[in-house]
Order: sequence, then structure tokens, then C-alpha cells
Amino acid sequence: MTLTAPTGTRRPPGRRTGRWIDEWRPEDPAFWDAGGRRIARRNLVFSILAEHIGFSVWTMWSVLVLFLGPEYGIDPAGKFTLTAVPALIGSALRIPYTFAVARFGGRNWTVFSAALLLVPSVLAAFLIEPGVSYGTLLLLAAIAGVGGGNFASSMANINAFYPQRLKGWALGINAGGGNLGVAVVQIVGLLVLATAGAGHPGLVAGIYIPLIVLAALGAALAMDNLTQARNDGGAMREVCRDPHTWIMSFLYIGTFGSFIGFGFAFGQVLQVQFAEEFDTPVKAAYLTFLGPLLGSLIRPVGGRLADRAGGAKVTFATFAAMAGAAALVLAASRSGSLALFISGFVLLFVLSGLGNGSTYKMIPAIFEAKARLRVAAGKDADAAEQRARRLSGALIGIAGAVGASGGVLVNMAFRQSFQTSGTGDAAYAAFIAYYALCLAVTWLVYLRNHPRKPAGV
Repeated sequence: MTLTAPTGTRRPPGRRTGRWIDEWRPEDPAFWDAGGRRIARRNLVFSILAEHIGFSVWTMWSVLVLFLGPEYGIDPAGKFTLTAVPALIGSALRIPYTFAVARFGGRNWTVFSAALLLVPSVLAAFLIEPGVSYGTLLLLAAIAGVGGGNFASSMANINAFYPQRLKGWALGINAGGGNLGVAVVQIVGLLVLATAGAGHPGLVAGIYIPLIVLAALGAALAMDNLTQARNDGGAMREVCRDPHTWIMSFLYIGTFGSFIGFGFAFGQVLQVQFAEEFDTPVKAAYLTFLGPLLGSLIRPVGGRLADRAGGAKVTFATFAAMAGAAALVLAASRSGSLALFISGFVLLFVLSGLGNGSTYKMIPAIFEAKARLRVAAGKDADAAEQRARRLSGALIGIAGAVGASGGVLVNMAFRQSFQTSGTGDAAYAAFIAYYALCLAVTWLVYLRNHPRKPAGV
């Protein structure tokens, strides 16, 4: 069921088919209680399903590299490259995926982008076998990057459905459900390794083929498009001139970039740094899913805490804790303590998930604060609200793209560190420095008393 426009309202040209909602006023309590909440929740559920599978396909190579034994002839540096490539492609696709929501509609793009996941899944299911060239594997890994774009379009779409007071929770639930795809694909990989063995990597991808079909069908039958959700090129250009865009993108590299980068790399790090303990792929696979699972589950908590305490305060505390956790990992690496190493890494996953929720809550809060200033200056309240939604949707796409590039940086840091010294110590030290810098930026821009600080962030 959709909400239709009042009598005399026409849909925009070219948007006369499909499930379009012409009037959407979530900030109006009467509108929200009369059916808006139910429609938003339905779209959220199916958005999560499609985004979840997108994350699984995107990070599938974090599992598939565990299947690439000596018969494939790939050294650890080559495997880190295989996991960096889909991270790079996925981050680059997030900008056009954000535009696609406005151009084609949230429902329509979810259907298409979910169905597109069949391409990397089918190719991986049938082409990965001993004797395949490294160039072919790089191409397959790059195509899997399409799954990384789903996050940006999903978040931009859900951002338009929910009122400001619930954005932290809604965006946290949406992103957390998607992030769970990182843990789930690793569990799938573990089950395949434990039952069929390391000789059947194609099974991991094959399992997802029917699930992709179900996600696309569910989006087609249950989701809606919003004609008002127009994060157009003008909004993207305008938001690119706002310094908060690049500050928030920088912070999101520290939170989401860490989460996705560690998700891609953790299994390989265990196999390389603790080779004696993890001499078979299945031993590493028993542990790799734990961090992404906990990090995904706690992301909505980060959003909820940000709703109550303020996103900047939660983000600040998170970066302080992440620097401490990275220092713990570095100490464990130098002492050779596997238990301490795993504990520190799992803590990093949990904290990055918490920070993911709080930083994304900050984005709509920044533009909501600016909208209040515009209204106080005499601007139309509805126009200010619509502008805030357009700009926050655009920034969500940019921050998601820039933040996802952190996954590339993390894998390249590990690649260089292990190549140079045989350990990940240099990478861990770099992570500590970055988190300390994010901590300082968060305080300087969003927490200290400053006349240009956005209120309520």
C-alpha cells in the first residue's frame, strides 16, 4: 500500500509507473502515526535484506582467499591485493549508487542492484579452480565490488523515509543488518571448509545465488519509491563545498574503514602472523566471523546512543577506545600472545561498529542544525527541511564512499607491513596514529565551544 498525492498533484514526468509515493512527511506526527511508520518499517526490512546480501558478496573474497592454497601459487601479498581490489571498486561505486536512488527510485534501484549481484556470484561459483590465472582472480574480485555500492543507495533511501528523531536508530539498524553480511559470508565459508573442504570455493558463491533472487523479488514486491528523495547533482555539488563533508568522511574512514578493512584482512593476518596456530584455512575461519558479527550487532547501539547523548560525544569516546585497542593489538603482536591479539582485534571490531552508528547519526544532525538556523533567519521551514534531507543524503553517499576506501588502506597497510618486516606492527602503529588524529578532529570541530560548531551534533 502506498500513500498517494492529494487531488490535483501530478507525479513528475517519466515517473508514472511503479510504486511511487508522492507525499512523504515523516516529521508530521499525524502523518507518521497514520501509516508513515508502517511503510517506512516495511521498506527498512527489505532494504536490510538486499544490503545484507550485497555486503556478503562484496566481502566474499575475505573468505575465498582462504581457499587459495599452494596449488594456486599466490603469496600473502597477492592475497592482500585480492581483498583490496573489491574494497576499492565498492568504495568507488558508492557515489553513483547514491545518485541512482534519486534518478531511478529507491525501490527500483534496490531491485536492480540486488539482481546485479548474480554476476559476481555466478562467475565465482564456476571459475575459481586450480590453474586459473591470477589476472582472472583479480577480475573476479573486482566484479564482486558491485556489492559495496548497495550500502550507499540503501542508506540514502532509508535516510529519506525516517524523521530526524529516529534517524540514528533507523540508519544504525539498516547499516548493522547490512554489515552482518560480512560475518555471515565468513560463517558460510567456515561451513563449506568444514564439510566440503578447501577444494570447493565455488560453493560459497553458489549458496548466495538463490538468496540474491529472493532479495530482488522481495524488494520488487514490498518496497516503495519516494518522489521527494531527490539527492540530485545540485545537492552533491553543494555538499562538496561544505567542509563538514570532508571532516565526516575523514572520521568515517576511521570507523567504517576500519570495520570493513579488518573484515577483509583478519583471516589472512591470522594465517600470516600466527602461521603455526593457523596452518589450515578452517582454523582461521573459526575465528574470522566473530569480530564482524559483534561489530555489526552493536552498530544500532551506536546510533541509539548518539540519538540520546549526541553523535560527537559517542564518536569521541569511540576513537579514544579504538586507539587503546590498537595499542593492545600491537603489544600482543610484539609479545606473541595469540589470546591478547584476538581479544584486541575483536574489541576493534566492536568499537568500529559502535563508531559507525554514531558518525552516521552526526550527518543528518549537522544539516538539521543548519536548517534550524535557516528557519530562524526567516526561511521557509518545509524548504529548509527538504534541503537538509537532500544534503544529508548526498553526504551519506560521499562519506560512505570515502569511508569504504579505508578498507583499501587497511589491506595495503598490512600488505606493506608484512612484506617489509614479516609482522603487522607497522600497520598497527599507523592505526593508532589515525585514531588519535580522528579523536583530535572530533573534539576540535564538534565538541569544544566554538561559535561555528553545529548545535545538537
